[in-house]
Amino acid sequence: MMNFGYSPFDYGFLGPIFMILFWGMIIFAIVTFVRMASGHSGKWCNHSQEKNNSALNILKERYAKGEIDKKEFEEKKKDLI
Repeated sequence: MMNFGYSPFDYGFLGPIFMILFWGMIIFAIVTFVRMASGHSGKWCNHSQEKNNSALNILKERYAKGEIDKKEFEEKKKDLI
């Protein structure tokens, strides 16, 4: 029987390893492209920092509006930080 091409197994055990690396790079490139297109800033799992900053901003706004006094502001700020 004639062999018209190469199979991944023609290179011994390295063939499957190269195939896994190749598909891993393709999947990584697709995931990176989708994350960039959706507007993520590139931070991986940094949602807690964003929540903390927004809570601190809300606290500052409440203090600026006069809804809370300085003592309450400082106590809540310590809890957030």
